[in-house]
Amino acid sequence: MKARKIALNAAGLAVFLFAVFPVYWMISIAFKPNDQIYTTDFIPFPSPPSMEHIDRLFTKGINGHSIWNYLLNSAIVSLSTIVVGSLFALLAATAVARFRFRFRTSFLILLLIVQMVPCEALVIPLFLNVRRMGLYDNLLGLIIINIGFTLPFSVWMLRTFVAAVPRELEEASWIDGASRFTTFWKVLFPLVAPGLVATSIFSFITAWNEFVFALTLIEDSAKFTMPRALQFFVGQRSTDWGGIMAASTLMTVPVLIFFLLVQRRMVSGLVAGAVKG
Repeated sequence: MKARKIALNAAGLAVFLFAVFPVYWMISIAFKPNDQIYTTDFIPFPSPPSMEHIDRLFTKGINGHSIWNYLLNSAIVSLSTIVVGSLFALLAATAVARFRFRFRTSFLILLLIVQMVPCEALVIPLFLNVRRMGLYDNLLGLIIINIGFTLPFSVWMLRTFVAAVPRELEEASWIDGASRFTTFWKVLFPLVAPGLVATSIFSFITAWNEFVFALTLIEDSAKFTMPRALQFFVGQRSTDWGGIMAASTLMTVPVLIFFLLVQRRMVSGLVAGAVKG
């Protein structure tokens, strides 16, 4: 029994190291000077740490534009995807979980099928539609597509949270004279908030890291998101690995901040306080 526990712990540690090593290597290269990056010697930690790559990002920017410009574009796309996508996902999940209508099961199966389709297979038709709608080279077009790709998973995930809330709570509020909107806002919404936070994290990370459609639909370099801007570090004859890793490290900071802001709400109980008083 003890040997089995040790083996499981060792396997878990191996998986953890395998997952963390790329992040460690990215941060390590971001703080290494060029002579340590392009050497054949193994240098696990920068000695001494260098800020030259990060300083260059903030002083010279990327391709003539400030790095704040690209971070702002990514933030606009990601936060808009969260706000609009979460609203539609919550309403759709409530409808699927609380109402019985024709083709309800077919709708749920369709959500899974949509998740199976690779985004690369939809690049050409979406490009044609976006251009026809006049949204080519516009962040709004990118936002709409990100909402479309994150919505199926969000609806499917939120459906389980809504279904887990006892119907008796809503019926009790109706007996007390609350309207359907009041019941939705003051009873159902607080109880599914942890699920809403979990789906918002997924939507944020998906939209923040999206590259394929940002590459296809955005032409003006001033409107590039951060993943698209990283391409400027790759040249025909050389690659600026220090710049790529420094920019990638900075890209992870907003994701960590967003997660720290919402993680307490995410881990809170699903029906905490539902029977209070």
